[in-house]
Amino acid sequence: MVNDMYFKRLLNPAKLNTSAFLFGPRMTGKTTLLRKVKTDEYFDLLDPELELQYRSRPKLFWEQVSVLPKGAIIVIDEIQKVTQLLNYVQMGIDQYNHVYFLSGSSARKLKQGGANLLGGRALDLKLHPLTFTEIGKFFNLNHALQYGTIPKICSLVVEEKWDLVIGHLRSYITTYIKEEIQAEAITRNLGAFQRFLDIAAQNNAQVIEFANISRECSVPASTVKEYYQILEDTLIGFFLWPFDHSERKKKRPKSYFFDCGVLRAIQNRLLDPPSPREKGFLFETWFLNELMRMRDYLGKPHKFSFWRKRNHEIDILISKGQIPLLAIECKSSNIDIPISTIRCFRERLSGIKLVVASMNDSRSRIVNNIEVHPWEKVLKIYKEL
Repeated sequence: MVNDMYFKRLLNPAKLNTSAFLFGPRMTGKTTLLRKVKTDEYFDLLDPELELQYRSRPKLFWEQVSVLPKGAIIVIDEIQKVTQLLNYVQMGIDQYNHVYFLSGSSARKLKQGGANLLGGRALDLKLHPLTFTEIGKFFNLNHALQYGTIPKICSLVVEEKWDLVIGHLRSYITTYIKEEIQAEAITRNLGAFQRFLDIAAQNNAQVIEFANISRECSVPASTVKEYYQILEDTLIGFFLWPFDHSERKKKRPKSYFFDCGVLRAIQNRLLDPPSPREKGFLFETWFLNELMRMRDYLGKPHKFSFWRKRNHEIDILISKGQIPLLAIECKSSNIDIPISTIRCFRERLSGIKLVVASMNDSRSRIVNNIEVHPWEKVLKIYKEL
């Protein structure tokens, strides 16, 4: 169980009065959060004996929950392990007004297995690694870029247990490969997937060329796309697509991992501080993830993309529907946005505010009519958007 004595989570299922799915990557603290909910019954499907019982006779679950009082609060941890229980969860909601909290680290098995997703009877909540707000006074940007913000890792960083920090991050990928990929039989060729994972990490925060990665992995491009889909479904990575009203032109996305520490563990760089070039990619990765976490926790209806025209690019474009609202360029150095890029952006998206989220600036300034703010200020701008 994650030691979260130092942090206060923004997501609090205990305040909900309706059922909810709670999905998040491994070790983000789902079990810790749900253990704080005052429940009438708690089913932990990580218990192999319990999992076997319900696999062999799912109706046993219904026999047990149907004796609980109306309005009972019930938690099922790792629901994807026995998806047949979801039919009885729906019956419990409909017949007894039960409130269910259903957690898991992968929605893939639910999607592919045609599982009952409760037809709108449950909210879809996401739990992420810690935000800088949740870490609070213990937040250190350099630590976040070098080791990530998974709760257990953050606790060890606060306690300065560096050997354990590195050990847990290294074992994260081993556990992911073993439990999420191999155990679920997602892909039979684990060697090829491991090669892909290494190459995907090398290409983090960069435009993806599927054909190039296909050649490096020695698998078809279609398999590369399937592997990226696995990263998305298991919540380890995600695509950021270019902004364009034409779907035909949205062919070359960027790919990002969900946590800088896990990313650096795959890259085998945990023992070394980030180089200036690496720090640029890490800062962009962390900042984009921070924005997405804020969006999910605040319930904002925004979509994220990046803007690109020829060799001109802006890192993040925030839109509501098809309407762009704010553009953000992430800078870990003192190099300003080229004037030619600013001009090209304003020709294409005139009237859209463009700001720089600076890793190094402690005060706001204006360069070439562009606002440059400390990253904290840009997060505040987004929060008020």
